[in-house]
Amino acid sequence: MKVLIVGGGGREHAIAWAVAKSPRVDKIYAAPGNAGIAEVAECEDISVMDAEKLVAFAKEKEVDFVIVAPDDPLAAGVADAFLDAGIKTFGPRANAAIIEASKAFSKDLMKKYDIPSAAYEVFEDYDKAAAYLDTIKAPYVLKADGLALGKGVLICQTKDEALEGLKNIMVDKQFGDAGDKVVIEEFMTGREVSVLCYSDGKTVKPMTSAQDHKRAGDGDTGLNTGGMGTFSPSPFYTPEVQKFCEENIYQRTIDAMRQEGREFKGVLFCGLMLTPDGPKVLEFNARFGDPEAQVVIPRMKNDIIDVMEACADGTLDQIELEFEDNAAVCVMLASDGYPVSYKKGFEISGLDSFKDKEGYYVFHSGTKFADGKVVTNGGRVLGVTALGKDLKEARANAYEATELISFDNKYMRHDIGKAIDEA
Repeated sequence: MKVLIVGGGGREHAIAWAVAKSPRVDKIYAAPGNAGIAEVAECEDISVMDAEKLVAFAKEKEVDFVIVAPDDPLAAGVADAFLDAGIKTFGPRANAAIIEASKAFSKDLMKKYDIPSAAYEVFEDYDKAAAYLDTIKAPYVLKADGLALGKGVLICQTKDEALEGLKNIMVDKQFGDAGDKVVIEEFMTGREVSVLCYSDGKTVKPMTSAQDHKRAGDGDTGLNTGGMGTFSPSPFYTPEVQKFCEENIYQRTIDAMRQEGREFKGVLFCGLMLTPDGPKVLEFNARFGDPEAQVVIPRMKNDIIDVMEACADGTLDQIELEFEDNAAVCVMLASDGYPVSYKKGFEISGLDSFKDKEGYYVFHSGTKFADGKVVTNGGRVLGVTALGKDLKEARANAYEATELISFDNKYMRHDIGKAIDEA
């Protein structure tokens, strides 16, 4: 089987690593890929948004199966282009990916189908949004409606801060067209948990739980990022919580999408808040999280191709999803200054330390080759993942492993998984 992976970040590297383990796969292509993905795949420099070139490439190489991994191409209909060309594809069509591409859509869906979430209102007018702030209590949660690389959510402690946030999103267009609409949401308290679910449009198979760390700085300070690290499983995701979510969130959401004529096939990412009133949905994504994929995929026992193909074929009910009885922690090595401004092009050393080192992985997020060397090429550079018999061991292993890699302006958080100590 020939497989094409669309994307070039840490999530795609984790997927490529898993696909490469499948005995069913003879050849892997990636577009555009990165320096890490290039170890297991042939990389082709095609934009993830160029559906026409991607489909032409897949046809030329006689690709059997395509995995469209990032949010932007899914929302833009790149999966549709492959499916319409008769190429079996993993990833939702655009009319289903809207569950991530429009926060207003997902909130309205949850309200209509009684899926537990925070109270909210949607605004397209700055003055009306600003006036609404007078009717609710701080803190204020502001969400740009569209895709904003995981950074379009602002939590404002004061009204003045919220007014400034609204101005940045709606007037100054800090997140571009994503800010044409804004969702203002009730602030929820509790533990955050991420649960990724495979779906074939009817059947839902939840994966093991994880928890991301979005803020740039230690102690959850600083700006929101694409994710600075994660751990799996979450000790706060108890069997009771899991049962509630399976009945009231995961299956109900997939059923709702089908009833709306938006059959969802792929990965439904459920960002949850475990509030004093029970689990509620913070957000939905239409793909693997990044860096959640880097801790969830290494723990999965199944052949990832078997599972993804079942999602595409509508036979997921025949799959028994299994995960190792262990734990994983991923620490992102970033470029100092991320997510605002940073330099790149620095040589990375120490990557060879991980070859044949069982239970340790380095997933490339922002890297490329330059003069035969691997150099930094993004804000988030590498995801250093380690397994352990439990979360504390995995965390110790991951931080020990980060010391094996060096590059100029290397930056990381030092408290990934600290919540483990409080469990």
